[in-house]
Amino acid sequence: MRILVVGAGATGGYFGGRLAAAGRDVTFLVREARAAQLRDAGLVIRSPAGDLTLRDVKTVTRETLEVPGEKPFDLVLLSCKAYDLDNAIDSFAAAVGPNTSILPLLNGMRHLEVLQARFGTQAVLGGVCLIASTLNEKREIVHLNDVQAITFGELGGGVSPRVQAVADQLGNAGFHAKASEHILQEMWEKWVFLAALAGSTCLFRAPIGVILATPDGAAIIERLFAECRAIAAAHGHAVRDSFLERSRAMLFATGSSLTASMLRDVLNGARIEADHVLGDLIERGGAAQQDASNELSVLRVVYSQLKAYEAQRNQAA
Repeated sequence: MRILVVGAGATGGYFGGRLAAAGRDVTFLVREARAAQLRDAGLVIRSPAGDLTLRDVKTVTRETLEVPGEKPFDLVLLSCKAYDLDNAIDSFAAAVGPNTSILPLLNGMRHLEVLQARFGTQAVLGGVCLIASTLNEKREIVHLNDVQAITFGELGGGVSPRVQAVADQLGNAGFHAKASEHILQEMWEKWVFLAALAGSTCLFRAPIGVILATPDGAAIIERLFAECRAIAAAHGHAVRDSFLERSRAMLFATGSSLTASMLRDVLNGARIEADHVLGDLIERGGAAQQDASNELSVLRVVYSQLKAYEAQRNQAA
């Protein structure tokens, strides 16, 4: 199976690097500057699961990928930021053939509709990615903890032959890979958790443990989490008890240093996925998003605060 990994950043570079090290046929779609870095220093991973330096990794650029006669890839692994989705699609479109499967690892749901509109419903799988990683000043991939997992499946449910083929390729490659019969449920649950975590830590500009130590911190996290769960339930994806237990253990852990990557982006003055993670959730929840007391939802408050951040960032640019 020929696998195209779009980008060689903190997420795509990590999973693509592990796959390449395990002997899979992996090519990275990168810009020329990143291709030059990979030629000079290799693809470097620093991780509690084991460091890795890959020399002579296969790369293509958008320009070389568009050369006529290039054979389509079997699997496209897509892990870009939501605000880069359109550019990413244009960059890898030439790699997609009639039998290509696209596995996006973005948060939320909007990207599924965008990808299906461009490549057709059948081409797109559902996926969930769990990893905390970043790039350091040397452009090395730094894995921040021991979590490293990809879950994927058919959007219509079940484990098809092509999903099993993907599972065979992603399995035994140095990270946890799971084919799911109910990937939409898993995607909704991750979305609910991420929106609650990102929303609360960005609102307070603090980790979970600090928020819980404030007078109303726990109540605000609770209300935000409940609002997100209600939207999922309204779309036929009420969260499961096992998810609820795991999420509460993380969202209400006294003294926890847990934050969302969105908070790190805010503190660094970087672009954020406010529309994709929070705004789209609000849209799917309906225009009102108010409780019985007619109070403005915490979700809307968080989203408005993040939109104010984006406005100030754009003015300063």
